[in-house]
Amino acid sequence: MKNKNNVNNADNPKAKTKKKKGVSRKVIIILLVVIIIITTGIVFFSILSTKLLSFKNKKDIPLITRYTCDLQGKIWFFAPHNNNVEYSWKCIDKREFLYKPVIYLYPTQKQDVEVRLDYKGEIFADYPEYDEKLKGWRVLAYPDGKLINYPDSKEYSYLFWEGRPSEKIDWDLSSGFIVRGKDTKEFLQKTLSQMGLTPKEYNEFIVYWFPKMQGNAYNLIHFAGKEYTDNALLTITPKPDSMLRVFMVFKPLEKPVEIKEQKLEHFERKGFSVIEWGGSEIK
Repeated sequence: MKNKNNVNNADNPKAKTKKKKGVSRKVIIILLVVIIIITTGIVFFSILSTKLLSFKNKKDIPLITRYTCDLQGKIWFFAPHNNNVEYSWKCIDKREFLYKPVIYLYPTQKQDVEVRLDYKGEIFADYPEYDEKLKGWRVLAYPDGKLINYPDSKEYSYLFWEGRPSEKIDWDLSSGFIVRGKDTKEFLQKTLSQMGLTPKEYNEFIVYWFPKMQGNAYNLIHFAGKEYTDNALLTITPKPDSMLRVFMVFKPLEKPVEIKEQKLEHFERKGFSVIEWGGSEIK
């Protein structure tokens, strides 16, 4: 009896038609979803491409669209391709970047100062704007550090830039300091003060870097010398009487390691003084 019912159902035309209609509906729904996804993608990229191609050079691109960070720790930005108006995505590891070098100028009297930065790489952020013809900035500097930038006649506290070197820098981490993440603030206050930074300068340093370091179990901290200065040559006119360039390189660690303690010299300010600080993270 059971086998007979099964045969009857298999031979029933209505059952076959109902089954076919159910399959057809599913196929149609899947095709519609695929078409909607493809159409949305085409429209999005068409709008994005049209917007990007409207810019004739990278400087015209708003900073927010020039580079963004993704969840994998990469930086994506638009770069000109072969000097034409085409733009392409570039994905770059964040460890390749030099973050927030800032330059303070302290002349003994109010005077014009020209700061030339010959950087072996690409400057992708600046404030005030980096003059490509001058290769730097031209400002009116005051003894208290205040700067008036000549191109826009606006006041600034320092000269800021960020960039990516054309070649990966081989940082010398054979000496340095192993510091718990939670102790980084106190370490930087003490060490930067000993190196010669004023409270105003090292507080601005700490405000920027401490949030990036406090969550690590440990930090290997090294203060770079020629590895940094040879890649970012600084020429200042008139020539300063004293100049300090502090560039911190740090690497997050899960566990402490043995390392030779780095010897740091104390900086004495004399006459027209120039102070710079910046840093980079190695992952």
